[in-house]
Amino acid sequence: MARKSGYKLTTRLVHGPEHSAKWDFSHHVTPPLSSSTTYRLDSARRGARGFGEFGQLVRDVGEAPIYIYDRLDEPTRSILEGELADVEGGEACVSFASGMAAISAALCSTLRAGDELIAHPVLYGCTHSLLTRWLPRQDIRAQRVDLNDIAAVRAAVNERTRVVYLETPVNPTLELIDLRALRGLCDELNRGRAPQRRLLIFVDNTFATPFGQRPLQLGADVVLHSLTKNLGGFGTEIGGAVICPRELHSELLSYRKDFGAILSSKSAWAIMVYGLPTLALRLKRQQFTARKVAHWLEAQEEVARVVYPGLESFPQRELARSQLVDFDGDFAPGNMLYFELDPARAQAEEFVDEIARSAYSVTLAVSLGHTKTLIELPASMTHSSYGSSGGGVRLSIGLESPSDIIADLGAALRAVSRARPNAKAKRVRAKQPKRARRQ
Repeated sequence: MARKSGYKLTTRLVHGPEHSAKWDFSHHVTPPLSSSTTYRLDSARRGARGFGEFGQLVRDVGEAPIYIYDRLDEPTRSILEGELADVEGGEACVSFASGMAAISAALCSTLRAGDELIAHPVLYGCTHSLLTRWLPRQDIRAQRVDLNDIAAVRAAVNERTRVVYLETPVNPTLELIDLRALRGLCDELNRGRAPQRRLLIFVDNTFATPFGQRPLQLGADVVLHSLTKNLGGFGTEIGGAVICPRELHSELLSYRKDFGAILSSKSAWAIMVYGLPTLALRLKRQQFTARKVAHWLEAQEEVARVVYPGLESFPQRELARSQLVDFDGDFAPGNMLYFELDPARAQAEEFVDEIARSAYSVTLAVSLGHTKTLIELPASMTHSSYGSSGGGVRLSIGLESPSDIIADLGAALRAVSRARPNAKAKRVRAKQPKRARRQ
């Protein structure tokens, strides 16, 4: 049987492992689904051995593991984890019940009371809430520093600093963080640190996915994903994953076992069978559409600013070309857009309300990476934990026809830009004296 190592990642995501010691399904074209919460043990000695071996990294070769109970490990989820580690170029992967469960586990299993982390100022709203509301209760402090300001990061690091945490592209602004520059700084600072206290770079790669960016190759130590988004792809499963070095794997498994945030085997199966094999196909189509929509938005007088890595106007164009690269070496700007309306011409809330009322191809809903195009207002929705207001609009491009998406966006812009002058004229007339109005 041919070895998958000689094939492109796109092909490997379609076919998966040609053999797995985790489960013999060599005659199945589609991997089967395991649905057992507990497993029969031939003897008490075998059960004891299974508990004793828990936490070891299971490969697709060698002896099959002893499965005991779903919350510890089970074959479908384990096979998915092997695929995710493979596509990110990592040594190990542990999956979780949600993206936030993965982020919480990665941070809480690494950090101890008194430790600190440095995080970029803008993050997903629930991650921001975790850093500001929950981690301080464990005596873990987060400093917020612009991670593209290497001098500022250097100044913020102290002996308690353990993790540098970021998203790139950033949710929702699509700012990029220069991972190579950050890696260079951490390598420099780690020379004077004990191995167990070295600085680790954690990167949430949900927006780009491994199709469009492999952070481990760029210098990250740990990669995090919301499997709910592009990797799942169809909006039917919630999950998360941590791709990590071998030495962090056992601790993550133990954390998941004790806190219980396991990814269900049914969700793991759907992501492995439907999500991963179609990832490259979906994103290539979505990027094609995103470019068209981004260029169209730039030409609209109601739009003040459009941020998309595929635009010539993107302020970090050179970095985008360097970091956002797909499996074939091509530029991969992704399927996410962020834009701001000119408040003198159209209000963002009125615009998305009009989308919700009238659009067919664009849906007002949070989440992203769906087959359907989704639009939302981050400041009042996904990032409301920041407690700030703003008119930015986040747009996740789906698989619809580009012309239909543009038509729905255009109709909504025309509706709200027409409505505002009319409403203003009515207010002016209402303030005029009756005699003036009769004239």
